[in-house]
Amino acid sequence: MRTAVAIAVAGALGALARYGLEGFVSRRTPGAFPWGTFVVNVSGAFALGFIFTLMTEQLSVAPWIRGAVTIGFLGAYTTFSTLSFETYRLFEDGALGIAAANALGSLAAGLGAVYLGVVAGRAL
Repeated sequence: MRTAVAIAVAGALGALARYGLEGFVSRRTPGAFPWGTFVVNVSGAFALGFIFTLMTEQLSVAPWIRGAVTIGFLGAYTTFSTLSFETYRLFEDGALGIAAANALGSLAAGLGAVYLGVVAGRAL
């Protein structure tokens, strides 16, 4: 029960963090490319790589805390479904180049961010 409650509370916080950062970035970046979602996904990928590595290789953290942070907070924070929907809408609108850049760029940047997070977590 403790794990479920921790995941729920952390998920609420992650959703609020996503809402805040996505809105902040989107209001400041012009054009059709969904920069807010991109920034959230890449920063979430980095955070997941870093925090998971830190919690499993560097620190002794209770599984319920690790679940709250990774499943709850970061699960609610990252936005794969939004990425997919925005890419679909770009395709539907005929913006094929922007759609491809969004999908492939997000995947490449996300993988790179996870890698950097793991490296940073191991460096501590």
